[in-house]
Amino acid sequence: MLQEYLKLNKNILIAFAASIIISAIIAQILSDQADYLNTTYTTIADYVIYFSVFSGLFYLDNRKKYRLKTGKTDTEKLKHDLKKLVTSLGIGEIVYTIVRWGLQYYFLVLNYDPYLASIVSQGLSTIIYMIVVNLSVKITRLYKDGN
Repeated sequence: MLQEYLKLNKNILIAFAASIIISAIIAQILSDQADYLNTTYTTIADYVIYFSVFSGLFYLDNRKKYRLKTGKTDTEKLKHDLKKLVTSLGIGEIVYTIVRWGLQYYFLVLNYDPYLASIVSQGLSTIIYMIVVNLSVKITRLYKDGN
C-alpha cells in the first residue's frame, strides 16, 4: 500500500516539475498580456502538460496491475479504481486551480516577473494539492480492499 502511495506521489511530482518549467516559460513569453490573461493561459498550459505527463506515468506504473492471467484487462477493477482516482484528483484540482490562479494573479499585480509569479504560485499550489490529494486518496480508500 505504501508503495502505491509513493508511486502516485512520484508521478504527481514529476508531472508538476514538467508543468512548472513549461508554465514559467509561457508566462514569460506572454508577459505583455494583461495579468488575468497571462494567468489564465499559463494555467491552461500547466494543465495540458501536467495531465499529459501524469497520465503517461500512471499508465506505465499500473499497466500490469489490471491484467488478468488470460491477458485481458480487468475492466471492473480498472473502472472502480479510476472512479476513486478521478474523485481524489478532482477535489485536489479544484483547490489547486483556485489557489494557483489567485496567487499568480496576485504576484503579477505586485509586479513579480511573470516566470517567477508562475513558479512561486505553482510551487505553493502544488504543496496544497499534494495534501488534498493524499487525504482524498485515503478517504476514498483507493489503495485499500485489494486495490
